[in-house]
Amino acid sequence: MKNVYINSVGSISAQKTFDNAAFLNDITKYHDNVIPAVNPVYKDYISPAAARRMAKGIKMGIVSSKIALNEANLDNVDAIITGTGMGCVRDSEKFVRAIIDNDEQYLTPTPFIQSTHNTVGGQIALELNCKGYNFTYVHSSISFESALMDALLQLQLDEAKNILIGGVDEHGDHTTEIHKIINHIKPEQVGPYNLLNSKTEGAVFGEGANFFVLSNEKSNSSYAKITSVQTYNTLQENALKQQAIAFLKEHDLSTDDIDLLILGNNGDVNFDVFYNTLSEAFSKTPQAYYKHLSGEFNTASSFGFWLASKIIKTQTLPEVVKLNGVQASSYKTVLLYNQYRGENHSFTLLSQC
Repeated sequence: MKNVYINSVGSISAQKTFDNAAFLNDITKYHDNVIPAVNPVYKDYISPAAARRMAKGIKMGIVSSKIALNEANLDNVDAIITGTGMGCVRDSEKFVRAIIDNDEQYLTPTPFIQSTHNTVGGQIALELNCKGYNFTYVHSSISFESALMDALLQLQLDEAKNILIGGVDEHGDHTTEIHKIINHIKPEQVGPYNLLNSKTEGAVFGEGANFFVLSNEKSNSSYAKITSVQTYNTLQENALKQQAIAFLKEHDLSTDDIDLLILGNNGDVNFDVFYNTLSEAFSKTPQAYYKHLSGEFNTASSFGFWLASKIIKTQTLPEVVKLNGVQASSYKTVLLYNQYRGENHSFTLLSQC
């Protein structure tokens, strides 16, 4: 089967990541438990008339995908595959609120039309006039990994040459309040550098869109090679180390071969134990984390994927993401691990190309 490469990236997050020329040089600090994405100048990518009718998630998805396509020097792709946990939740809330307020009468259809989970993928296709394969995965916190596995299979089997994939989620006011009530969001304010020292349940919530052009042909802009992706719905804490070792063994690797371990710690005292367990198993390996920069959301792992891609290409590990003090001379093989509230575990293995 053919190799698969990450040929370009495009990111909109709680940091100023939309500029591919920079790499976490200017950190946006926050002290809220629900943090917004830093907006680029949307009119540089979308006409103001069209942007006014778009929810934030749609705008983030379109712009991050255009950034990725521009870097890859492509006008179109063979397929668009999107992952999202909540879809266009703001329009969903708006439509439900209108049903209640208007006693189910005189409803404007636009919020309903734009509230579906596949709206982002559809709008990107309309912008590109792409009539190829277009699929959206709504698999909670492994939505991005599901999109990634789909693209990986198609490219390995030479069914496509260039595929645009991404993960996108936005905040919704009502949905956020529900998460606060059920303690999924931290009750107290936590600064970005104190996240791992938090002793309470819940996480700091974020939003964002991260898109990538994947190809089975290496280019001058290639960031890394995707070796493998594996997901597990449930995984016991005491079996995590053995599962990670087994995953690496499938590719003739051991823990000593990993140059960097990227973990999805979010400060939740009840579930960060999974990350701590794996961290101990890779105690001699440099480690990094990222949700203190991006916040937690269903497709936050796509930000971790962006981080890994940038580290491999630039061969630099920003100080702000370091989880331990172990040093490496180079970053050729990177392992990512993510889970959310003890479920939907994923391992992603990237290597230098």
